[in-house]
Amino acid sequence: MAVAFDNLTLSQRVYEHLRDEILADHLLPGTELSEVALSKELAISRGPIREAMGRLAAEGLITMRPRRRAEVRSLTPQELIDAYQVREALEVMAVRLLIPRVTEPDLARLEELIDRMAAHSAEGAVREFFTANVSFHELLCELSGNPKLQEVHHRLEGEIGRFQNRTLALRGSMDDSLTEHRAILAAIRLRDAERAAQLTADHIRVPAQRLQAALNADEASDPAAPSDPAAPSDPAAPDSAPAGLSRG
Repeated sequence: MAVAFDNLTLSQRVYEHLRDEILADHLLPGTELSEVALSKELAISRGPIREAMGRLAAEGLITMRPRRRAEVRSLTPQELIDAYQVREALEVMAVRLLIPRVTEPDLARLEELIDRMAAHSAEGAVREFFTANVSFHELLCELSGNPKLQEVHHRLEGEIGRFQNRTLALRGSMDDSLTEHRAILAAIRLRDAERAAQLTADHIRVPAQRLQAALNADEASDPAAPSDPAAPSDPAAPDSAPAGLSRG
């Protein structure tokens, strides 16, 4: 993990590097992060590492442990559902706030991201598709003009983004997601706040609803068993749960 860092932005660069490693599943849930080990590995002092780890902990990506150690965090299925519910509320609010202020250049930026998603979908490039997808939703929040909304949404995107393959399996396909994004943008273009808000809510709600249905089916089949959203009884679930989604 030999990485060159600019001394002027050391903490930011360490934060971005570790965050990218976590979101790309290069640092799997349960992986221990030590200030001492990272300091040696990255050839930098422990101060910037400590600051970066504090930010990651605040975003819910790592859990702090005693003796300046941390661990990449796991999520239960219910925690993932909770994150989707909060994200839904935030993005509905973002859409309502942005519609009175959105400009043609703003709309062009949103459309460009959808075009990027379409190109990645055609190529079957899942990771690139989700990168453009996240950029679209973060742009919605940016255009709301509410920095606090952006801040909370960014944290949720980090938590949810670790399970992009699971999200796609629950949603249906990249094409389904693309169609929903186009409909949201069309409603925004028409300045139809009610329709745009409803389409946004429906779009975000799909994975959470299907994950909840999987949990309910699992509990109904064996009330004493731990919840496992990847149980075979759920036709929408993949064969195995992704790393980091622990049993509730």
